[in-house]
Amino acid sequence: MSQGTFDGSMPRPVLEYYLSHAASAQWFSASDTLDDDIRVVKKTGLKFLGRAAGIWKGDLPEEDDFARAKMAADKMHEADPEVILQACIFEVVYREDLESVPVPAWAFEAFGLPVEDRNFRFDDCLFPPNVGAWDNMPDISRQETQLWFYYRGRRYIDCGYEAFHMGQIHLYAAFDKGYAGIGKVIGMLRDYGKQHARRHKVLFDAHSHSLVVNGVSLLDYNAMPFTRWPFPDRPGEKLALVREGKSGGGVSPEGVYEKALPFLYEYDNWGGRDHWAYEHQTYAERAWNQWWGGDQISWFASQPEEERNKFLDYTFKWTAVNNPDGFFAFPLMRGIGVGGDGQDHVYKLNNRSAACPEGYSQEDEAARLLHMGYGAYRDLANPSDLLDFGGRDVDDPETGVRYPEKVVLYGSFQPYVGANENDSNSEITRMYDIGDGKYALAFVMPFAGTYDFGVSTWGTLSACVCRTHRFPYSGAGGKSPLVIEQDNTVVRVVFNIRTLEITVETRA
Repeated sequence: MSQGTFDGSMPRPVLEYYLSHAASAQWFSASDTLDDDIRVVKKTGLKFLGRAAGIWKGDLPEEDDFARAKMAADKMHEADPEVILQACIFEVVYREDLESVPVPAWAFEAFGLPVEDRNFRFDDCLFPPNVGAWDNMPDISRQETQLWFYYRGRRYIDCGYEAFHMGQIHLYAAFDKGYAGIGKVIGMLRDYGKQHARRHKVLFDAHSHSLVVNGVSLLDYNAMPFTRWPFPDRPGEKLALVREGKSGGGVSPEGVYEKALPFLYEYDNWGGRDHWAYEHQTYAERAWNQWWGGDQISWFASQPEEERNKFLDYTFKWTAVNNPDGFFAFPLMRGIGVGGDGQDHVYKLNNRSAACPEGYSQEDEAARLLHMGYGAYRDLANPSDLLDFGGRDVDDPETGVRYPEKVVLYGSFQPYVGANENDSNSEITRMYDIGDGKYALAFVMPFAGTYDFGVSTWGTLSACVCRTHRFPYSGAGGKSPLVIEQDNTVVRVVFNIRTLEITVETRA
């Protein structure tokens, strides 16, 4: 029996089998080189294809999109029925996508609502105005958003998809008290999957380090992009990976307590190369502009082939050694944004050939690493206790939501207290758990001036807040001023995770 055999239940060793053979396969269902992509999947031994279908902004009529998704899944499963394909439900909605789709009767019935003859309503999915959310970010606490998420998830299950990436979940769940809304939708999709999924089981991940309510994780595993540290003093765009946060623990959806759930890393995309940076910034300035003036996959794709192969090798070994619960989703295919020619481009692992003329020729290196496996380095891995930051398994008494184990102050003030500037993962400016959902840090600022700061939960930039922008945001922007009027001022910052309130006390 294969290690990947499951039906209705997936114990952790089976889940890790799939995650240890994972790839980011963004829009696999829309690939114009699908036959060659499937060849690469079989050659490398990949078993989990993340982001294989989904929409950010729809480019096809709804039924055509699902037909395309089903065709790709059927073709992949004919070649290897063991492969899991993942669909995406993201933190963004568009009026023209929702309002062109009729709400099916079964969606109303699943929520116990009267059946109506209408389409989805965009305006009924949104956050209230002026709270800090994107204009097209759905609020999962609203029933219309729950209908939309459930509808898309159920359609993908019917197309043969057995996993879901739920995007930046902490952003669209910002008003979802106790994660009741997203918990309801995930639970409904799990129940539907028990009856109708290919192997009566569906998996969920999101950009999160923990989504635990009353001790139970809503997700099967956590997933995040990598974090980097650039080296402007070296020729070429060199950088190192940095261990950021950790995967939280809790009772898994299988009913087993896990000290740390599995964790999946990936090379993310969010906008491609910053052509302005290449024209207007110095080499050193560009080093600190995201990933050398780009997102992760566009930086990776822009490196020479030999350097890309070295970085794949480095990433695989780094993951094995630095996070014993971690796995790397190899980049099978990923959008790399708009190029200098104004056209959208896609990175593909495939060897360049007539069947895939845009291939980046890295399938042989990926096959070598995947066939070698994490076991070649796991025995050298640092123990998981190195990733513990205290405050384990502390839940909010009202909602049952688990508090983060690590909360960090970051910003331009950090070098003045011995840390690196804008380091959301710093141990030096980590806040201390002082109880009742509050975290505090005191420090001395030696020089007067105006600085900035924000708070990162779990020590990452996935769900940050600041005094002037308490709605969670993602990324390094949005920090608030920290005004120091005298040299040698003592500062104490207190952050309340329950209310997202930040207070600052200064004493000269």
